[in-house]
Amino acid sequence: MTPGNNGASTPEDDDPFGYLYEDGQAAGAQPPSGGGYGYPGSVNRVRPVGERQYGGQQAAAPTAQYQQQPYGQTVPQQQPYGAQPNAHYQAPETFPGGPPAGQQPPSYNNGGGNGRGRGPNTKGLLIGAIAVVAAVVIGISVAMMNGNDDKSGDQAGSTPSASSSASSSPSASSSAAPEAELPKIDAKALLLGGGATTSSDVSGAEAAGGVYVSGFNAVGASVTWNMSGLAKTGNYRLYVNYGVPGKAATATLTINGTAQSRPLNLGNFAKASEGDYEKGWTETWASVQLNKGSNTIKISCEQGNQCDVNFDQLYLVKA
Repeated sequence: MTPGNNGASTPEDDDPFGYLYEDGQAAGAQPPSGGGYGYPGSVNRVRPVGERQYGGQQAAAPTAQYQQQPYGQTVPQQQPYGAQPNAHYQAPETFPGGPPAGQQPPSYNNGGGNGRGRGPNTKGLLIGAIAVVAAVVIGISVAMMNGNDDKSGDQAGSTPSASSSASSSPSASSSAAPEAELPKIDAKALLLGGGATTSSDVSGAEAAGGVYVSGFNAVGASVTWNMSGLAKTGNYRLYVNYGVPGKAATATLTINGTAQSRPLNLGNFAKASEGDYEKGWTETWASVQLNKGSNTIKISCEQGNQCDVNFDQLYLVKA
């Protein structure tokens, strides 16, 4: 509606086609004249196309010629109806840096194969990135290997090797005074008692001449080693070479007048057949505490012992 001339009718009665109805004709509705619509007292809204006033002058509505444009060319933009035409409008291709007139804009796809173009070559970029990473890793590995080689070379040049150190300095064994050899005795040098005697009938004895002590299989028989010249007091192992006829034997061991609580085990460790003295040669050992200087070691056949045994040698080893 325009202000100041709203007429007597209400908007509900403002019907431009009222002249077609009886009630509209009764209200005084007239057909439109001069191309307009309305009837007396109606709101003057509609006017012919192009009849609009700009600054007191009638201006014709701008019209634009449209036709089908080739793909990619700019289509003129339609002006809103009744708007003032823009005298400064220019096509995008006239601006600096704009696309040339008639040039088809590039199109992209993701490898769909429609023939309009190809997207960025992501596969090539990925391969290039992997190659760069591989080259960096290889370079670091080579550098580390070279660094290790240099470091090992420096150490080899600045530090003497274990072999050169050992050759240039005297060894501990050569610098220390050699220990005195521990005592050792053959059976024929032992003090015999209780019917024990020497013999050489059974071969295999290690004593000089193959001589060994026999006749020990009786209570009271004994062999005694009166030893002297022991360098140190301490714990030692007393080794006894002996032979049994395919069965175990035992004896009583006395050190410096004190009998040991456990009997001397003279087992059939050679696994000889019973009665075979020649295959029964073997050895055993017992732990003994000895004094520096002189000591007395006695092996005897006492009650409860099984004494069918031949004695070959006795010797000491530091425990």
